[in-house]
Amino acid sequence: MTIFDEISVIANKLANDGKVPSVALIKSRLSQTVPLPKIISALKNWHHDPEFINAPQKDITTKASTVKKANPEEISLLIANALAPLQQEIIELKQQVKQLLENQLAKKQ
Repeated sequence: MTIFDEISVIANKLANDGKVPSVALIKSRLSQTVPLPKIISALKNWHHDPEFINAPQKDITTKASTVKKANPEEISLLIANALAPLQQEIIELKQQVKQLLENQLAKKQ
């Protein structure tokens, strides 16, 4: 199956679902990275054929379906690791604000 066939299949599926096929929607559903000019060219030449929704050789898989699903513990650990620097930054900012307020109050007295 050529990349143009894959783009046509995706465009047909989108059209059948009542969505207007766009470069962004098609790009997000492609099984491999494709240069934008190829997507645009294929989309310009695409004609809606409701029956052409299956790839001739294999079903099209999206990028999202190939991503490993993380378990809740892994997700919690990833969130905690992402939040740790932010929490530290908040503590530092609070200290800076407190120091600035104390300095301003000392100047007024």
